[in-house]
Amino acid sequence: MMFACSDILFADMIARTPISTPLNEWLIQALDFSGMSQSALAERLDAVVPKKVDRSTVNKMALGKRAISAEELLRIAEITGFDVPGEIPSTPTIAIAGTVGAGAQVPVFDAYPKGGGPQVECPPGLSPHGVVAVEIAGDSMEPVFSAGDLLFYTRHTHDGVPNDVIGHRCVVEDEDGMGWVKQVKPGDEPGLFHLISLNPGANTMWNKGLKWAARVRLHWPAELARKI
Repeated sequence: MMFACSDILFADMIARTPISTPLNEWLIQALDFSGMSQSALAERLDAVVPKKVDRSTVNKMALGKRAISAEELLRIAEITGFDVPGEIPSTPTIAIAGTVGAGAQVPVFDAYPKGGGPQVECPPGLSPHGVVAVEIAGDSMEPVFSAGDLLFYTRHTHDGVPNDVIGHRCVVEDEDGMGWVKQVKPGDEPGLFHLISLNPGANTMWNKGLKWAARVRLHWPAELARKI
């Protein structure tokens, strides 16, 4: 189970370790400070981060054989009560292109086509290269997606609807310039598509022309997103 990150500001934390301290040494100092064993920390950490963490994972972190993500760093600081180093490792970010809807119309969402808009920290396990995000608007996709949730996808530079998106949940732009999140099915004629709503109570959009469609790669709940 994943829990929302707390709103602790790194800038407000007073470091007890030098800026130059490697993170594995910081982890060892955090364990010494708290009196916790690696096993105890692993159990606590595993409950609050997306990736599986066990005692061997923490041991690899302490030996410098496994990187410590920004979220793991914050969680370890919370669990042990030992402040983070004075300098936080840089975290890759992904541009938020705009907003999309499901049952209610949302204007064209490429508000920041050149990536000049807001950014969000790249979720663990997802490469930021070639990936953009859109934010859910409204409650028309409940209970699958909620308002404020982020969807990550790779949009190719060319327009169109690749064959590998058929049957999947996709971010799409229709011929009227409206952004949607729908399951894409073949239409009754070539070049047309049925857009199946994620909300059972919403209507299917039949035989719609699309400028492009991109498969959703990751759904990230609003409470986990760290916007920059």
